[in-house]
Amino acid sequence: MSQIASLPLFHRIAGQQVLVLGEGPSAEPKRRLVERAGGVVVDDLARAIDEGVRLAFIAYDDARACEVAAINARCAGMLVNVVDRPELCDFTTPSILDRDPLLVAIGTGGASAGLAKHVRLRLERVLPETLGLLAKALDAARPVLRARFPDGAERRRAVDAALREGGVLDPFDPQAHERVADWATGSTAAPEPRMAQIILASADPEDLTLKQARLLGEADVLLLDGPVPPAILARARADATRRRWDAHAPSGAAQAGLTLVLRYRP
Repeated sequence: MSQIASLPLFHRIAGQQVLVLGEGPSAEPKRRLVERAGGVVVDDLARAIDEGVRLAFIAYDDARACEVAAINARCAGMLVNVVDRPELCDFTTPSILDRDPLLVAIGTGGASAGLAKHVRLRLERVLPETLGLLAKALDAARPVLRARFPDGAERRRAVDAALREGGVLDPFDPQAHERVADWATGSTAAPEPRMAQIILASADPEDLTLKQARLLGEADVLLLDGPVPPAILARARADATRRRWDAHAPSGAAQAGLTLVLRYRP
């Protein structure tokens, strides 16, 4: 299994106190970020310790002051971020692409904030502004979908079919949100079982084509033919069923949703 340097989480802080220490161009963006997420900025360490604050941003100009404040905050049980000092951080802040309530967070584990920023700027150009409206419409349609598809797996397959490339709710279609209500209440049958295969050219996931990467992200069942590299499997859905390919066994038949055969011969 491939490793990741950080555990990405979305932490709700609305109405909660967050410690922000420091002044000037390093601290101000952190204050704005906390306030934008609904948090309440506290700028006194002693008060934060007394009141049980759990998150701290430290942005002093003096390196030694940052180190001391980080130790004190961490000893008080806070998770600490020290601006431009990834070695002192319990967490880092990503570059955020905002399509509220859909957020895309791009991080490098503190390696390069500039790189994360420019990846975000590229994505800004291709992701429709209406993605947030699509997310809200899907949230509003949940009760209707639960009634129409009581089985969770069937419901997930129907949503996957609608959201995949070219589907009725393709996220890259700026008008997709306008069709959610009609789709949710429609009489469209559950998607037919499908089977596809990927013949891997190498163990490097960067060699996957866009279509292959999309299939990996959609597949309900993975049938593994050969020692498929963990780096490739890391691109698949975490909840996809994984089985060894056997052309003579029942598992070789297409399952509900998308069954994907991965062939690799190193």
